Amino acid sequence: MHVTRRALAAGAAAIPLVGAGLSRAAAHTVARDAPVIGNHAVADPLELATEAYIYGYPLITMEMTRRVLTNVPAPDGLKGAPMGQFTHAREYPDAKFRAVTAPNADTLYSVAFVDVGREPYLLSLPDMDGRYSLMPMLSAWTNVFAVPGKRTTGTGPQTYLIAGPGWSGSVPSGATLIPAPTSLVWILGRTYCTGTPEDYRAVHALQDQYRLVPLSAAGRPYAPPPGRVDPGIDTKTAVREQVNRMDAARYFTLLAALMKDNPPALADGVPVAKMASLGIVPGQPFDPASLPPAIREAVEQAPQRALPRIMEHIKTAGEHVNGWTFTTNGGDYGKDYLQRALITAVGLGCNLPQDAVYPTTTVDAAGRRLTGASKYVMRFPAGELPPVNGFWSLTMYDADYFFVDNPLNRYTVSPRNNLQTNPDGSVDLFIQAESPGSQRESNWLPAPQGPFILMLRTYWPKNALLNGSWAPPPVARSTGAAL
Repeated sequence: MHVTRRALAAGAAAIPLVGAGLSRAAAHTVARDAPVIGNHAVADPLELATEAYIYGYPLITMEMTRRVLTNVPAPDGLKGAPMGQFTHAREYPDAKFRAVTAPNADTLYSVAFVDVGREPYLLSLPDMDGRYSLMPMLSAWTNVFAVPGKRTTGTGPQTYLIAGPGWSGSVPSGATLIPAPTSLVWILGRTYCTGTPEDYRAVHALQDQYRLVPLSAAGRPYAPPPGRVDPGIDTKTAVREQVNRMDAARYFTLLAALMKDNPPALADGVPVAKMASLGIVPGQPFDPASLPPAIREAVEQAPQRALPRIMEHIKTAGEHVNGWTFTTNGGDYGKDYLQRALITAVGLGCNLPQDAVYPTTTVDAAGRRLTGASKYVMRFPAGELPPVNGFWSLTMYDADYFFVDNPLNRYTVSPRNNLQTNPDGSVDLFIQAESPGSQRESNWLPAPQGPFILMLRTYWPKNALLNGSWAPPPVARSTGAAL
């Protein structure tokens, strides 16, 4: 995601990766002439520094995102909110919107960054009356560690106490404890909305009841303090670009500092030990000047070696079926640090696959680039619509991942459009620049004149999608004749 002050990460589809953990090169036998730090010889310091950069990429990106999206005096829609406060998206963007790539027109966001290292926070959710919603909580390392919502906890009123690492104390009556693995927590809530004026009002009333209160203020009136605006924070440059521009000294200095309050997982002992061999230790100052010349040089070269490795991994990633690419492996990465870094770069805020999967395509059934110069049909056989417990939609983007202007102001097509069914029970979606005619218009997804991208959003997918026994049908080029 490209996040600016005006932008919130939209939870774009993440690309799956293969391979896990740090490379074998770092485990090779130490050469006799390897550089030494302390009493230990360091094997292949450039590879170790590259892996350290990849390992820390999510933590650095989350912190920079936090700085941008909390650098406001008060909650202000997609601009963000101060620490410990919700900000809410109140309507779906239109084709003029350019603050976020791959915008969403199915759920309204409710987002908050919370520091639970100082004290726990109480999160209260109202009775949703059966409405689909989810409140994923991400650690500072981008792992989803809890997902209150319809899939997991139902839609009744709920209260949670989110506590940071090492906290001990009494949980208020009626609250459920959620231990957070890091001090920084990102709540990236989504509430389903049809987009009609009536449903906007209904969802706004629910959003206004989402509450975040520090434990010390429990049971008494609480007014959050105003935010502090730091003019030194760059709120215009995309976060990913800010991270990628950091030199190694700044990057690893920040990484070491952030790991004090946002500790690596216990299972990450190997990469943590390897980073220590480079002088990168959680909570301790990083001083590249004190390193042996060979290690210092390797550390300095790490960004330009690591960044291409992160982004090039996308070429061989993912499930590829009928021209669609998607992942069923995101949101919780274990030791797959390269996957975690790539998804941070291209889809920050990725859900667990049990909550959402986002197949994406740029080509038709014959592998040709999708373009509004042609007409297409996506046919779902009878009984073969996307298998979901939540909802699904097909979203249209132009070549830059923005909505497409059209006479209907329609950016997605889904069952809420009252889709027409063929006599045999199949459903055709018409994907083209011009209307297919009034009788077919309910099934029409307007396209631009030029190249475009399709994303099939599936929320709360069933096992058939997760295990691969169901896949999206191909997008077939048509002549526009009756099918």
